[in-house]
Amino acid sequence: MLEYLLSPRDLGQVRFGISPLCEAGLSLKALRQPGRFPLQLTWVRQVRAELDHCDRDVLGVLVDDALSTPDFLNPRPDTPLTDLAQELAALAATPLRVFRRNLAAMHGEVPKVLAGQDGPRRVAGALADYWRVCIDPYWQRMRTVLESDIAYRGKVIADDGVQRMLNDLSPIVSFDGTRLTVTRIVHPDRSERVAGRGLTLVPTTFTPDASVPLEPGHPPMVLYAPRGQGTMWSTAPVPAGTDFAQLFGPVRARLLMLLADPWSTTGLSAALAVTPSAVNQHLRLLHRTGLLMRRRYGRSVLYQRSSLADSLLLGGH
Repeated sequence: MLEYLLSPRDLGQVRFGISPLCEAGLSLKALRQPGRFPLQLTWVRQVRAELDHCDRDVLGVLVDDALSTPDFLNPRPDTPLTDLAQELAALAATPLRVFRRNLAAMHGEVPKVLAGQDGPRRVAGALADYWRVCIDPYWQRMRTVLESDIAYRGKVIADDGVQRMLNDLSPIVSFDGTRLTVTRIVHPDRSERVAGRGLTLVPTTFTPDASVPLEPGHPPMVLYAPRGQGTMWSTAPVPAGTDFAQLFGPVRARLLMLLADPWSTTGLSAALAVTPSAVNQHLRLLHRTGLLMRRRYGRSVLYQRSSLADSLLLGGH
């Protein structure tokens, strides 16, 4: 169990971030034990053959049988706009003592394959190759889910407050007003004061419940599973036989069904198996007619159904 103690000031400084490096590192868990990640089995099947283009020796020691990863793979992102190249450069420059300590915390010792002076640079190079063939082709879909979840959490904060949002992160995360408790994943138990360092919440598609740093003193951070992963690898079904679908047409009806949660154009294009330009045409029309709301989040514009569309959709069913 890890317990973060938050003052009222700390509570007002809770922030969100997205880390491509975290996503790459944690994805190794799904390759190690696919059965623990049923929502990502489509991705696992698609990328396994690509691992022949990667440094398997290095990747193999970056996750253990307990599905732990070293803390240097989980940098705390400052914003949702974190750049992978910057994260890899920082990883390559990790002090050797920190690098070895993080590995020893996992394995009890530093694995021989990374015992040399070039360990941090070798890991950064291996992850750059791994990202290129195993993550980058799917990153837009993944990032859409992550950004949509952050937008949703922001709305929960605005409507119901930070405490409600924190208690809704994961079944193993709870918050009582001063203590944020993450159970079942840290041994031995420990308690840390946030004490002005800031608590960052990082959605990731490669954790079943939640994850936290292994070592004490790491910048306070909780990685959690975002909402909406169930639709990430599938295409939206046509709502057959409904007045709603007949009124709007199959593509717009499918769009509005998906947009109960925020989505970007790129994510919608993948889910609907149509071109981004076609999706944009539908989105502009639906927005002009008051059926969609839109907001900018980071590099993306996210769309979501309006209350008018909700009424029409419910009436159509």
